[in-house]
Amino acid sequence: MDWQLESLYAIRAVVAAVLGGFIGWERGWHGREAGMRTYASVALGSCVFALISSHIPGAEPSRLAANIVTGVGFLGAGIILRERGRTVGLTTAATIWSTAAVGTAVGFGMYLLATLTSLIVFGILALHHLPGWKRLSGQQDHSTETPDEQN
Repeated sequence: MDWQLESLYAIRAVVAAVLGGFIGWERGWHGREAGMRTYASVALGSCVFALISSHIPGAEPSRLAANIVTGVGFLGAGIILRERGRTVGLTTAATIWSTAAVGTAVGFGMYLLATLTSLIVFGILALHHLPGWKRLSGQQDHSTETPDEQN
């Protein structure tokens, strides 16, 4: 066992969980079902899969990365629902997918890319809550809906 390598992998796992949790914090703060624990878990899991693929002799890391994309895409498909003539869960599905990319990037040692991606996703989510955003984006006002009904 290489303690130095294992320590590096442990740090990467923690960084992935923190970055994923950062994205999930915004979602939880606004009352969404998928929050900090979900996003941190997705980033952590993606990171660990990337670490495993890079650690196994003869393994091809790109194949595992492609399977992370597919697997998390499948998870996201289960989040998207149709309610009362509206599609809900698209933002959650998309940001969970992006969070898996953050975890995968950390797993492969791309800290700057992962951090920047986390900040961009957080910013995209935060834009929705700025005053005047609905008017600027041309969205209808759904203020009579509960937070669970909004996306």
